[in-house]
Amino acid sequence: MSLKTKTAFILGTWFGSGKAPFASGTFGSLAALPFAFLFAYFGNWICLLTLSVIVYFIGVWSAAIIMKETNTQDPGIIVIDEVAGQWLALLTAPLDPVSYLIAFLLFRFFDILKPWPACWADSKLHSASGVMLDDVFAGLYALICSTLITHFFMPQTGQVRWHPCDDSLWRRLGAA
Repeated sequence: MSLKTKTAFILGTWFGSGKAPFASGTFGSLAALPFAFLFAYFGNWICLLTLSVIVYFIGVWSAAIIMKETNTQDPGIIVIDEVAGQWLALLTAPLDPVSYLIAFLLFRFFDILKPWPACWADSKLHSASGVMLDDVFAGLYALICSTLITHFFMPQTGQVRWHPCDDSLWRRLGAA
């Protein structure tokens, strides 16, 4: 195996997390979390966004090689797509465990559900770009939802602050 192919497998499986015996996408998403935390902590959301874009292009490159080597359209071992999507989902998340858990769960939900256009990318684009894009769309859906949840329901400490009987949310939304 050439150095190029070995590198593609290391990055495409996100340092081996895609080789988990089951739920490789979930393991890939989990393996993305510490990196995202460090990049956001020592950088900011722009750093994380920039690295998400870079990982997307590395993912297209590595997925193409892995797909060719394994002769399959979307091998389960490729999880760099989860990394790119998970990092997008975390762009606005405060650096606390509750916010990260919410973004993680929402990303996994949308990655499994695949609402349009994720389903289109997954079923119609039979290429490395398709492998990557469905998770990018799932990450964007998760980003929107986790941003709304964080903004309206949580203070910076990560504690849930809204209760259905509390009318402050409705005032902020302009409904009351």
